[in-house]
Amino acid sequence: MTRARRVGAAVCLLLFVLLTVAVTVRDGAPLPGDRASHAWASAHRPPVALATARAITATGTGALPYLLAVGAGLLAGRDARQRLCAAAGALAVLALGQAVRYGVMNAVARPRPAMADWATHASGHSFPSGHATTAALTAGLLVWGVTARSRSASAHLTAGLILLWGAAVGLSRVYLGVHWLTDVLGGWLFAAVWLTLGTLVTARHVPAEMRHEEPVPGR
Repeated sequence: MTRARRVGAAVCLLLFVLLTVAVTVRDGAPLPGDRASHAWASAHRPPVALATARAITATGTGALPYLLAVGAGLLAGRDARQRLCAAAGALAVLALGQAVRYGVMNAVARPRPAMADWATHASGHSFPSGHATTAALTAGLLVWGVTARSRSASAHLTAGLILLWGAAVGLSRVYLGVHWLTDVLGGWLFAAVWLTLGTLVTARHVPAEMRHEEPVPGR
């Protein structure tokens, strides 16, 4: 991992800690930008946009992210053994990240926006957003898998589209009224830190031919 990426991860960790402290100190009350983004989303929900947001948000939970994480590992591996190990590593990165995120969520216990503004189902506390975290972790793993397989222009285009999907899932939670914007930002920051941690922990166990500058879950 390059020094720039380590510095970036350190910055993300600092921002996540500061954001978590701010949310906790204010007892979960909305932070600057939360009310404005929530009000705009609540006032701009034509049927087509609402249906699209619900479809996007559905991809950030359930079995699909875990299947995609396994797929990322299978893409990254060069032979059967590498594929199995990489798939198991990617699955572990996602599952353990979710477990830690769940612990943070329960510790902070931030209330969600008013239920009257919800346009989809939601459960649990608000910070950090589970959908945003899951989608960001999955997107990072998929980018690793795609770019480990190929560094062509089409691979980088695919990686860009994957990242857009990850961002869209998080933003859909704000649009549907079940999360504050800072919940989503917290999920993204947490995912960035967790993916980097996965890289640091497993880099020495990853075969040289599988190493890449993107997050590496390893084997």
